[in-house]
Amino acid sequence: MRILTCLKQVPERDSRYKLNQDGSSVLEEDLVFETNESDLYALEEALRLKEKFGGEVTALSLGPDRVSKVLRNALAMGADRAVHLKGAEFERGDAWGTAQAIAAAIAPEDYDLVLTGVQSEDMAFAQTGVVLSQLLGWPCATIVLEIAFEDQTGTIEVKRELESNVLERVELPLPAVLTIQSGSHPIRYATLRGIMQAKKKEYRVLTVSDLGLSAESVGEVAAKVTHHRLLAPERKKQTVMIEGGAEEAARTLVDKLVNEIGVI
Repeated sequence: MRILTCLKQVPERDSRYKLNQDGSSVLEEDLVFETNESDLYALEEALRLKEKFGGEVTALSLGPDRVSKVLRNALAMGADRAVHLKGAEFERGDAWGTAQAIAAAIAPEDYDLVLTGVQSEDMAFAQTGVVLSQLLGWPCATIVLEIAFEDQTGTIEVKRELESNVLERVELPLPAVLTIQSGSHPIRYATLRGIMQAKKKEYRVLTVSDLGLSAESVGEVAAKVTHHRLLAPERKKQTVMIEGGAEEAARTLVDKLVNEIGVI
């Protein structure tokens, strides 16, 4: 079984975000980046399938030089090879442009499964895997918790999460695209041995021209969604210090609770 896992690099959750002058994007200078969490669950699922049924796992990511950290970590965790879609043309794209690039990278290969995380932590659109399946013409299942491979029929059965804690089982022919829900299985750590072995594994860098695409078909130029302005959450909580003696402070507190907050 040949599996491709798509990984995205996102800012760490505790990062302090700063907007640019027109508020259309986030400044990256002071940000620290990491692998998108649900994509790590997709990688873990791919590695488990490889260990059970054999085959190979390819990790793919799109972005600038810093994305190599994501792919090197995937190789250290157990992926067999890495593909880095690199170039300024890919930057600031939406799900459509990203899926176009990934589909072009998949075209010359013979994958059985493509796994992505259910959504990215920075944009949370949950669209890339779905759009990719449409471009490839492959069946798709989203929010997948478990995957069972039926060797005799060459199909897979997946358990996926619906609303209100309802679960659904679906059978799909291969090849297929699946988006993996966070928490499906514990994520393994990269071992020292895995880190050393990762240095010897295949690491390919592909550009827009390598994929046979035009610069207008990917990245910001091809985006169907445009961000006009981002807004930081408003801070509505306020701390008020009440001074004076106990009786005076109590009267002031009650007055605020009655007349300002309205809870009494």
